[in-house]
Amino acid sequence: MRPSAGKDPRRQLQGYTSKKKGQAFEAIIAAACRTYRAERRAYIDKTPEPMRVIGRGQKGQFTAIFEKKAQPDFKGTLAGGRAVCFEAKSKEGDRVNQTAVTQEQKEALDDHTDLGAATFVLLCMNGIDYYRVPWRIWRNMKRHYGRMYMTLEELEFFRIRFDNTLKFLE
Repeated sequence: MRPSAGKDPRRQLQGYTSKKKGQAFEAIIAAACRTYRAERRAYIDKTPEPMRVIGRGQKGQFTAIFEKKAQPDFKGTLAGGRAVCFEAKSKEGDRVNQTAVTQEQKEALDDHTDLGAATFVLLCMNGIDYYRVPWRIWRNMKRHYGRMYMTLEELEFFRIRFDNTLKFLE
């Protein structure tokens, strides 16, 4: 990673580190999804980012822009036919803010919930602890906790296991 002119190198490094941790978390989720598929328990895919190619370069490279705001990260079907839709977040610190989920993602998760899908936010905190927070709890943090964030202590109730793979459907 090279510092860009006029940008704070510390913030660039923090952004780079956060991106890599998020990618690692998504790889862990993708491995779990492959296991669930092999076991015929669920078919869940990563939602591709909506982008449009605006230019082509050499050796297969291209330039693209994001067309719209991101959807929830993963969608699929559970054994028995119920839909599943969830957002994945990797965070550092001792709490997670409700605003980690964008307005567009909130609206999509609300719509999926209203239609009967299993919806939740899957969290990786500090690179080692994993939680599955039901969407109905996440969207109503203020009512449940009196504020717009959850602490690690409050997340403990939603902890999920990681035994060779992440057990987020258990």
